[in-house]
Amino acid sequence: MVSKSGARERWQAAPKEIAGIVAGGHADPFSVLGLHQKGDFWVARAYVAGATQIEVLSLDGAPLGTLKARGTDGFFEGKIGVSGRAPIQFEVHTPDASWTMIDPFSFGPVLGPLDDYYIGEGSHLKLYERFGAHPMEFEGVPGTHFALWAPNATRVSVVGDFNGWDGRVHPMRKRAPAGVWEIFLPGVGPGAVYKFELIGPLGEKLPLKADPFARQAELRPKTGSVVADPAPFVWSDGDYMQARAQRDPRRSPMSTYEVHLGSWRRHPDGGALSYDELGEQLVPYVRDMGFTHIELLPITEHPYDPSWGYQPIGMFAPTARFGDPAGFARFVDTAHGQGIGVILDWVPAHFPTDEHGLAWFDGTALYEHADPKRGFHPDWNTAIYNFGRREVAAYLINNALYWLDRFHLDGLRVDAVASMLYLDYSRQPGEWDANERGGNENLEAVSFIKRVNSETYAAHKGSFTIAEESTAWPGVSHPVSSGGLGFGFKWNLGFMHDTLSYMGREPIHRRYHHNDLTFGLLYAFSENFVLPLSHDEVVHGKGSLLSKMSGDDWGQFANLRAYYGFMWGYPGKKLLFMGQEFAQRAEWNDNGALDWELLDAPAHEGVRRLVADLNGAYGSIPALYGRDCEPEGFEWLIANDHENSVFAFLRRAGEAAPVVVIANFTPTVRTGYVVPVPLAGCWRERINTDAQIYGGTNCGNLGMGTIVAKKGNYEGRPAAITLTLPPLATLILEFEGP
Repeated sequence: MVSKSGARERWQAAPKEIAGIVAGGHADPFSVLGLHQKGDFWVARAYVAGATQIEVLSLDGAPLGTLKARGTDGFFEGKIGVSGRAPIQFEVHTPDASWTMIDPFSFGPVLGPLDDYYIGEGSHLKLYERFGAHPMEFEGVPGTHFALWAPNATRVSVVGDFNGWDGRVHPMRKRAPAGVWEIFLPGVGPGAVYKFELIGPLGEKLPLKADPFARQAELRPKTGSVVADPAPFVWSDGDYMQARAQRDPRRSPMSTYEVHLGSWRRHPDGGALSYDELGEQLVPYVRDMGFTHIELLPITEHPYDPSWGYQPIGMFAPTARFGDPAGFARFVDTAHGQGIGVILDWVPAHFPTDEHGLAWFDGTALYEHADPKRGFHPDWNTAIYNFGRREVAAYLINNALYWLDRFHLDGLRVDAVASMLYLDYSRQPGEWDANERGGNENLEAVSFIKRVNSETYAAHKGSFTIAEESTAWPGVSHPVSSGGLGFGFKWNLGFMHDTLSYMGREPIHRRYHHNDLTFGLLYAFSENFVLPLSHDEVVHGKGSLLSKMSGDDWGQFANLRAYYGFMWGYPGKKLLFMGQEFAQRAEWNDNGALDWELLDAPAHEGVRRLVADLNGAYGSIPALYGRDCEPEGFEWLIANDHENSVFAFLRRAGEAAPVVVIANFTPTVRTGYVVPVPLAGCWRERINTDAQIYGGTNCGNLGMGTIVAKKGNYEGRPAAITLTLPPLATLILEFEGP
């Protein structure tokens, strides 16, 4: 529309503005499209490629005016009869079709100044309620609000089937200076697949990006984000959560079953079980086995199966391999209903460089460092988060809070903490730069870790975090207030390494390596330890735990049973990877299910029964768990019997009945073996790993009967018990009374 003289009227869009909209490169589309007041009248503008005519209607269908084309590229504008800003709709005509659409550019912003402030400050702890895709009713219209952080992009659009994946159709509003883009799209609802199209700072079109805050994603190999169902999940775990909030995890039993959901069990055709099927099968199995927690290898969305989830891209989305987010919530709710906690492997240490992910997100190193010395991980060929950037730290902190909040998870096991703490991790001289103090500590990561732990513990009572940290960094599980990193627990990788090394030696040589089993007690209470026999020990050519034991077939089973008995008696929380509870013979294969048919063999079924009984004893005897992390809970009774490879120690917890653990790591039966104890009276044999029901020789001390400790002075102790020590076996005795 032009004046009779051919000049553009002042209320009309400039040709340069129109060209920017049509080309999809306009940096501020909301300043052109939608409704705009021009003096005492209102103007509407629209871009609809292929349209020949556009009529403007109110939401109730009343005609408001007609828009005229400016050129032939689909840009329309015109004066309309409204008295103020309100959502409008267009009746669009093309040579082949007609349809009605509500104009997304006629809506105001959903986010507000407070969002901008807290986002910019990095202190917004509910970002997952503002960023991403959220179905809602806005200004009386149902649709979905999309928001994204991309401060260096010159244009960001939502694309999907709803707009033909055309980035020119739905460019977003930029909220400066926070660098946030948003748009409300009427008519887009749950189930819609979408991505973001970004134009970088140099005007380059970037690969389509998945939503960093997407709460649902497509099943691989597809990589789109999915608008998640906003309906809140109805939880039934109120009693569990209330009891959890009152519990001290350090002084509670914690025996964890580590699981890769895709290979625990499968359908006969090889297909994976769904979250609901896992709730029906895995949860009762874990309960019946006496484990207190399930720890899941990462189930955040990831494109590559062999990464086992440790290369995550959809940090807010439970993987679609097993169902939708509600299915995962039902799994957790089912576990809580049977008294089982759920721990998630959480991976903030690195992220993959797949083009639809976070790498070089807005055309710049946004989530990672630009310098590869800080932003690239040589071990995994992945990017490293820029922990010092407040928006990046906030993204990860919000993610941790999201899983605890929306899915009621009991804990987060944080992967690869050591790689975060050290600037020179897996790097040679010249491949890293010292920090401002001249050291190799990543001070930004340290600050980030402390804040994650502080925020999660403050927000979710009874939850906990666990560090997989492989060095001697001090105070990993000490409170932040006392200078620690603030984790609740730390994996004791030293225990795993030393004890498996010992168990792999022939019994005749173990006398020369006695310290492999005693050394760990020198530092056992420096942290709150979890004793992990994890997936890392049974893959990549390392063999199964059974194959790590020395000896022939009988010896390997006996050694494994004795080892489990020793570990369950040893101070520290317990963790066992799936399949090792029945002595899986082959190392773990993520492409298939566990070898459940082995349970038909008595030796394997015996190990399974032993693990169940060990869990039963551990969970019911306070002396075995009540002081797992405190030195008063442990005392050596026999620590220096190198010649016989026998160990004996005391476990206690306050006024609870004490427990004595005796392990004989040779195949020799030892009769008349004297063990000093703190109390005279009756001691009951709770566990004998050589019992016939476990596949042993049934050598021992009256089965589950009692053993009498006689008074006297035995190496400074007031009493002693005389035992028969079975071959390659561990005994656990509980004091019953005078």
